[in-house]
Amino acid sequence: MNGLFEFLNGISVWLMSVVGWIFDFLTLHGVADWFRSPGVSWFVTNFLAALIVFICGFLVSITLIWQERKVLGRLMDRRGTQVGVLGLFQNFADGLKAFIKEIIIPTEVDLWVYNAAPVILIGASALMMGLIPWSPAFALADVSIGLLLVFAIFSIAPFAILIGGWASNNKYTVMGGMRAAAQLISYEVPLLLSLAGIVVLTGSFSFMDIVQTQQTHVWFVIPQFLGCIVFMVAAIAEVERIPFDLPEAEAELVEGWMTEYGGMRFGLIMLSEYIRGYAAVSVGVLLFLGGWDGPSFLWPEIWFLLKLFVLFFIWIWVRGALVRVTTKQILGIGWKRLMPLALINLGIAIALKLGGVF
Repeated sequence: MNGLFEFLNGISVWLMSVVGWIFDFLTLHGVADWFRSPGVSWFVTNFLAALIVFICGFLVSITLIWQERKVLGRLMDRRGTQVGVLGLFQNFADGLKAFIKEIIIPTEVDLWVYNAAPVILIGASALMMGLIPWSPAFALADVSIGLLLVFAIFSIAPFAILIGGWASNNKYTVMGGMRAAAQLISYEVPLLLSLAGIVVLTGSFSFMDIVQTQQTHVWFVIPQFLGCIVFMVAAIAEVERIPFDLPEAEAELVEGWMTEYGGMRFGLIMLSEYIRGYAAVSVGVLLFLGGWDGPSFLWPEIWFLLKLFVLFFIWIWVRGALVRVTTKQILGIGWKRLMPLALINLGIAIALKLGGVF
């Protein structure tokens, strides 16, 4: 077990002992023995670990919203949000406002699919949190195919966007959903090819193995620089951020595929975009920037978060500097630019592996 599970296992054993003592006092000895059993302690430990990882990922996602507002404000020569200390309370004010708004459902929607789309999107976004390790001591699970699993979950989001836009029965939402499908086809292939070089060099899909290889050799941003560029561009497209926010495109599609979603549903959909952004930049840190690798005067988790915020700052900079591309341009960038670069990057990785460098 890693440090998180060891700590929580001690808490769960103590907690179940207290509950067992209460039932012993009530002369319910069978129930008390059940609560003190290893299986119950194991369940409580895993539940607490999942809860802590989710809360930490949620707080980081909220912090990314604040970071984007402040940085965009500075890029536009203004201060950004000013609600609360350093503007930190604006996110909670927006959440409260979305929570108290009335949820209005159009009469002509496909109700079951309309309701299922945000659930799929939010559930897939939250699921990725449990697969991202901050360090060997702060990880929910070391999955041997973690890299593949994360991007398999990533590919669910455009599907949810497509069916949500179609079920809303609105011309703007349908156009937004179709644009999401176009982005999926154009950027999934170069995105996965940019990861193939990492797998060739490490021989593993495990995030732990990938970071360990970088600790013993060099951060992959150096030998896989082309792959890093392809990954960053394709990841921005996967998360539907400017300049690749065609599925939303509030300037010409009102709010794109989510036009007919209101209230807390709209708030959770917007939050899920930042959760997916958190997952994407976290994977970028793990694959190319050494993960939690850094000098020992800071905790590994702090190094991981610092790299995450720096990488997201670059995303914000891109958003502030570029304008939205057209559908023709986004297809051309994916197939004519990123695909050849990803193949060249894969060839470099194979050459380094065959040459005995890794």
